[in-house]
Parts: sequence; C-alpha cells; structure tokens
Amino acid sequence: MQSSKLRVRISHKDVHYGGQLVCGSKVLEFFGDIATELLIQHDGDEGLFRAYDKVEFLAPVRAGDYLEIEGKITQVGNTSRKMEFTAKKVIEAAPQISPSAAVVLKEPVLVATASGTCVVPKELQRKKT
Repeated sequence: MQSSKLRVRISHKDVHYGGQLVCGSKVLEFFGDIATELLIQHDGDEGLFRAYDKVEFLAPVRAGDYLEIEGKITQVGNTSRKMEFTAKKVIEAAPQISPSAAVVLKEPVLVATASGTCVVPKELQRKKT
C-alpha cells in the first residue's frame, strides 16, 4: 500500500506548556497532513479525515526537536481509507548545553502513533488504482 514521510522541525511558536513542551495536537496536525498527501496520491482528492481509532502519545516533544512523521494506507474500501501513522523524534534540542544546541539521536524515539479512517466520496475519486 501507499506510504508517505515528512520531516519537520518543531518551532518555538508551537510551544504550549512549560518546559518548552508542545501540545499533542501538533503531532495530530502532521498526521492529517500525511493523510491528505496519501489521499491525493491514491484518489486525486484531499478527502476528509473521518475519525481516529487510536492515538497514543509516548514521549514529549519540545521546541527545537525534529520529527519524522510516517503514514500509510493499510486498507481501501469503497470510499474509506484506513491509515496508520507514527511520529519519531530524530533530533532533540539540547538547551542544557546551549540555547542553540541539538543532538542527532542514535535511535529515533517513538513519540506518537495513531490509526484512523479517511473518506473520499466516490464522485471525487479521480484515480483508479
């Protein structure tokens, strides 16, 4: 099935909590971006995100971190597309060293996973895969 990947840097404007913590909804926003790309690749239309079946936040995300977001279509129905997502931290800000320090992680840290369903109405499906 189709998959897509996105790498992003978390900015200071994304901070919502003390300790430079970023709200989990920011990661869900990235999952939505990947879902949109996958639907365009698969159907030629952005479709709509209908529901998350499961979301887990597993590690903190802070300003200055770099995340690698991955998503894939796991099942295709008549109009529904089931998807799975992961977000991994690949670079971590290191403000304890200096304000601009960062560390490339030897092993990515899984920060969030999710699964959900998107829908593309039949009349908007332009690609037949």
